[in-house]
Amino acid sequence: MGLFTWNIRTGYIDALTSYTGLEFARWVLAPGKWVYGETRDLVNRYLYFVGAREENDLLRRQLDAARLELAETREKAAEAERLAAILRMQPPWGWTRSAARIISHRLGPNAALETILIDKGALSDLNVNTPVVTPEGVVGRVLRLSPSAANVLLITDPNSRVPVVSQSRRTQGILRGEGPDRELVVEYVPLESPITEGEILVTSGLEGVFPKGLPAARVTSVSRHGSSLFQAVRARALFNPHRQEEVALLRRDEMRPPLVGPPAPGGEDVVVLKAPPPVESGGEGAAEASSRESGERPASTRP
Repeated sequence: MGLFTWNIRTGYIDALTSYTGLEFARWVLAPGKWVYGETRDLVNRYLYFVGAREENDLLRRQLDAARLELAETREKAAEAERLAAILRMQPPWGWTRSAARIISHRLGPNAALETILIDKGALSDLNVNTPVVTPEGVVGRVLRLSPSAANVLLITDPNSRVPVVSQSRRTQGILRGEGPDRELVVEYVPLESPITEGEILVTSGLEGVFPKGLPAARVTSVSRHGSSLFQAVRARALFNPHRQEEVALLRRDEMRPPLVGPPAPGGEDVVVLKAPPPVESGGEGAAEASSRESGERPASTRP
């Protein structure tokens, strides 16, 4: 009762209790408030980082898709440029041109032949020995056929023989392959025939497979060996088989008659025929020859 009375009169106990209670509340509640704040910040940072990571992953996927689309676009542009180069090729007179895609190169280092496989065959009206070319030069000829594919023998194969002529000096020879990644050999070039390094060799058309005038190789060296009757001439093919993806196929146009030279300016085909043999003396033979030249029928003929 005395403390109660004294507290009523002085208020010390109430003040001490208030002071102690507030301090105790402060030391109890402050750590909880700090823990709550830190936990809230941690959760906010975690949610922020999760959102940023998701956004970063989304942006990365979009970037990868854009890179893939750009690569595909560049590939399509390169393919379009290659096909445009093939379409710009003007086939020789009397020949038509079509394009084919290479689906396989020489299979294995020990393959028997230096060949490529294309995606067109007998169903595309191809035949054995159909010429295969590129804008750079001659590639080879069709060796074997299936309904939808064809095997092409390259001019670099040792079994390939292509009659050629030098473009400027008009020296003839036979272009023979020596195998992959090796220079070609030009055979049967006489010692007195002029031919120089750097000269382009074009097809002569003598074998009846390739049209005349197609570029095939470039002369790299000319020399003479011992008592040989022929020069040792080496050349390099103008096309690169390792970088080739499309080729052009040349086929004879069966709708056109065999012509000598291009069509006349008027648009009509010009057929050059041989002149009749000269006649030494008169008589019926002379009359028949004269009538043939003038386009008239002779007055009398033998039965």
